[in-house]
Amino acid sequence: MGVGPSIDDLHFSDAPSVECVPGPQSERLLEKQREIDSNAVAYPRQVPIALEEARGATVRDADGNVFLDFFAGIGVLNVGHGNPYVLEAVQDQLEAVTHTIDFPTEARLELIERLREIAPGGLAGASNVVFGGPSGSDAIEGSIKLAKHNTGRHGLLAFEGAYHGTTAGALSLTAGKKYKEGYGPLLPDTVHMPYPSATDESAVDCEVALEAVKRKFENPYGGHESPAGIWVEPIQGEGGIVIPPAAFLRGLRDIADDNEALLIVDEIQTGLGRTGEWFGADHFDVTPDAITMAKALGGTGLPIGAMLYHEKFDTWGPGGHVGTFRGNVPAMVGGLRAIDYIESHGLLSHATEVGTYLRDRFREVAETTPLVTDVRGKGLFTGVEFVDTDGNPSKELVAEIQQRCYEQGVLVWNAGRHGNVLRLLPPLVLTHDQARTGADVICDAITTTVDQHE
Repeated sequence: MGVGPSIDDLHFSDAPSVECVPGPQSERLLEKQREIDSNAVAYPRQVPIALEEARGATVRDADGNVFLDFFAGIGVLNVGHGNPYVLEAVQDQLEAVTHTIDFPTEARLELIERLREIAPGGLAGASNVVFGGPSGSDAIEGSIKLAKHNTGRHGLLAFEGAYHGTTAGALSLTAGKKYKEGYGPLLPDTVHMPYPSATDESAVDCEVALEAVKRKFENPYGGHESPAGIWVEPIQGEGGIVIPPAAFLRGLRDIADDNEALLIVDEIQTGLGRTGEWFGADHFDVTPDAITMAKALGGTGLPIGAMLYHEKFDTWGPGGHVGTFRGNVPAMVGGLRAIDYIESHGLLSHATEVGTYLRDRFREVAETTPLVTDVRGKGLFTGVEFVDTDGNPSKELVAEIQQRCYEQGVLVWNAGRHGNVLRLLPPLVLTHDQARTGADVICDAITTTVDQHE
């Protein structure tokens, strides 16, 4: 029997249940936010909702409307909102001690040991963990320092379509120009190579992409310093749920080895069970030199960033990488409990099963419309790509589908280089019944929207 309650008992039972959205209380809070919050606020501009309470894969807004959550705070809440098994331990820890910098605690050491156990490939049992700042961007910053420190080089190599965060170093690796506008110059000798797709026939070929990476290391007239490391998402999230061919990560592993560079796999969105494996790299049978983590690592939305790396690269001295909030013990307890819950409830296989069901439903819709060009993903990490009647990427179609889903009580999001990918990343505790209900709403929204455009 699994620890904590069954996944069937985590949610509001009446989801989805929507009257008029946004309701008056949500409107009031949204208006106040527009008056006093930062202009950088983004999400309520597309989904105008003011949240009041959340359970499992369901959320309730300030007006009592209840939604199925196929977004999960951008993949943060893998074991659901307010999971009692996680919250109980977090609350106990809050009453004991919360902030410990890097002094040892049982929770810190137990979390490190558990991460070492579930680490991908040869990192299992042969790795160290460093905590820095509380976000994924902070984890990426730590990985940049690790690569530079161990190679003596400063060049960085990432990929087109990549998203690695928005602090200065992480932003240098992020490919999206919209995130960088007005913030240059960033780190020098940072290059972005093509990222191949296993399903998109128009994408660059895997061998061509690998050859381009190899040239940046080995061509004496390549134009940049040979990189200290290669940063890659095993499946691109913001880039549109793009899954590379199986040979891609293996080829990157070979190039890194041949050129004494580090292979750093960004598992911030794909880690902790999101893809049906503990880490996205597990799908490709590749051992990275380091993986970055955040998002779901805090268990219940508590902020924590970390990097797990092979022990041979633990060449830092005391203070080699620091951060005031590297001792967030409640978040560490949350991570421990989340790992326990995922394991004891078989949520890796559950995510694979439910995710396959969802993609099958969307592929049925795709068979009847040429405006759906691809359905892809692994586990509960799914992208549905859209074009307009002229065959061009259609951000507008996705926005309309997102709005219809919201009005019917299902929260979804977007992704892709052109914003034309419907991105679904619900909690791993999404039940089969919720998946069916959510798929009904999403498929109806797709069909209705497409019919109006064809």
